Amino acid sequence: MRPSLSPRHLAAALACAMFSLNVPRTSTAQMMVPPAAPVTVSTVWLAEHLEDPNLVLLHVGDRKEYDKEHIPGARFVDLDDISVSNHDHDHGGLMLEMPQPDSLRARLEALGISDKSRVIVYYGNDWVSPATRVIFTLDYAGLGSGSALLDGGMQAWKTEHRAVTADAPKARRGKLAALTINPIVVSAAWVNSRIGTPNFHLIDGRAAVYYDGVEAGGPRKGHIKGAKSLPFTEVTDDRLYLRKPTELKLLFAKAGVADGDTVVAYCHIGQQGTAVLFAARAIGHPVLLYDGSFQEWSRRPELPVEDPRTGKVTAQ
Repeated sequence: MRPSLSPRHLAAALACAMFSLNVPRTSTAQMMVPPAAPVTVSTVWLAEHLEDPNLVLLHVGDRKEYDKEHIPGARFVDLDDISVSNHDHDHGGLMLEMPQPDSLRARLEALGISDKSRVIVYYGNDWVSPATRVIFTLDYAGLGSGSALLDGGMQAWKTEHRAVTADAPKARRGKLAALTINPIVVSAAWVNSRIGTPNFHLIDGRAAVYYDGVEAGGPRKGHIKGAKSLPFTEVTDDRLYLRKPTELKLLFAKAGVADGDTVVAYCHIGQQGTAVLFAARAIGHPVLLYDGSFQEWSRRPELPVEDPRTGKVTAQ
């Protein structure tokens, strides 16, 4: 699925007391690096590991861009490869939803991912949030400790005059054990039942014009009641590198998030919010995604939407 606007401008789990599910443990085969491993790797690291037999390198971006040039060994991945979209919006169809575990396992295997893989995802041009959606999906699949994002993406690689190619690698299928799902996706009912709960921080990752109700982001303008705004574009700098930890902490503190608090993000359809969650995870916060996001929430009149222009909360 392609975003309807430019990806730049389409503008773990909670503490046991707050969870109704137990957090499953990741299987030994799927824990190839320590859980505290960095969520990003540098261009230097990647250049030194391009020939590693267990490396799976995924390019997220425009297909024509990939066909013209990409990092050697990278495979192209589209969001349709790792998600399910129902385009029947008149009857509740949602975009960019998580596949069922068996389907997701097969989809990841089709990308060449195995239990021992070290998966590095990078973005072409400004496709940051689609790339973080892929990273989030890997984390959901129990593979987060063996996955990382190339900081700065394709542009950082090219700025350093590193090798690129137009040759696609030979397709190879991976082999994964049954996925141990990490319960980091939550429903509208879950979010609604926890509005106002201490240490629960609902973050709207959309551009401020949608949060503020200036532009329509769905049938109703505004944002989910109680949500704070942190646009996904704020977590990277002008060169599209992830901001430094001190800067990220200030951003989240401005949104009311304290050290150790859980960050729950949403956006239009569950893409931009993953960039916010990626940044939160990078500085040690437990993270959750409301995958239905405002596309689902704004359609359901019983769910509270706050419009900053009027100060009113609408819900039946």
